[in-house]
Amino acid sequence: MINSNGNLVPSSDAGLSFFNRGFSYGDALFETVKAVGNKLLFWEDHYFRLMASMRLLRMEIPMTFTPEYFVDQCVQLIQAQEVNSPAWRLRLTVFRDSGGRYTPDHNRVAFVIGCEPLSQDRFSDEVTSYTVDLYKDHYVQAGMLPNLKTNNKILNVLGSIFAKENDLDNCILVNDNKEVVEALQSNLFLLFRQEIHTPPLTSGCLDGIIRKQIIRLSKDLNLTLKETAINPFDLQKADELWLSNSIQGIRAVTNYRRKTYQSQLYPKAVALLNQMA
Repeated sequence: MINSNGNLVPSSDAGLSFFNRGFSYGDALFETVKAVGNKLLFWEDHYFRLMASMRLLRMEIPMTFTPEYFVDQCVQLIQAQEVNSPAWRLRLTVFRDSGGRYTPDHNRVAFVIGCEPLSQDRFSDEVTSYTVDLYKDHYVQAGMLPNLKTNNKILNVLGSIFAKENDLDNCILVNDNKEVVEALQSNLFLLFRQEIHTPPLTSGCLDGIIRKQIIRLSKDLNLTLKETAINPFDLQKADELWLSNSIQGIRAVTNYRRKTYQSQLYPKAVALLNQMA
């Protein structure tokens, strides 16, 4: 089952119009949210990011689009699923309604929500082999537009194909200034003794939800946070390398080329994140 504009319909009956602007032009935004029971984790941050992004893309925000409305729509969808699960992966996509070509006929929107079962309700602190490398065939454009979670993800798709073909668990993207930006589906944090570094939003990284949480809990880890430009050589110097997203929480990277990372602070960070959730 999916939720299409407030109506629960079987996934097999969810037709896609040829004129859908999210399909035709990538004129859409989405939020990937982890739900445990009827609770949407870090929902307030997700909601305000979505609203801010809609405003930036000149989309009309209906009066019905309140935080409570979307929680209710998501909970209804979860309860309509035919399987039980300790947690769910929700994808809420908002797109400008059909009409026009590059220039829209109007700015009205529609939405669709889908969900998939997850095996774990808590973020895991297990450390397993996880190898990354740089993806340099194409670059992220430095600036603020990549901060938005839009449907324009062809760079991430190509990077994922590259990772699969080269037996990598993930790839690190760089921008047109040759600065490290993020991983394919995650923000990125480097730990150097008592400091934790992450690329600034101006580098072109996603304004990630778990990125916000790690920034907030850095003081509890007794780390000095620095949002600063990171070059690829810094990856070799870091003590620990973490990736973060809304589904996995925090993931410890073990290897980058010949570099092997520690994971000393990683379990504590995951424990604090679970407390925040």
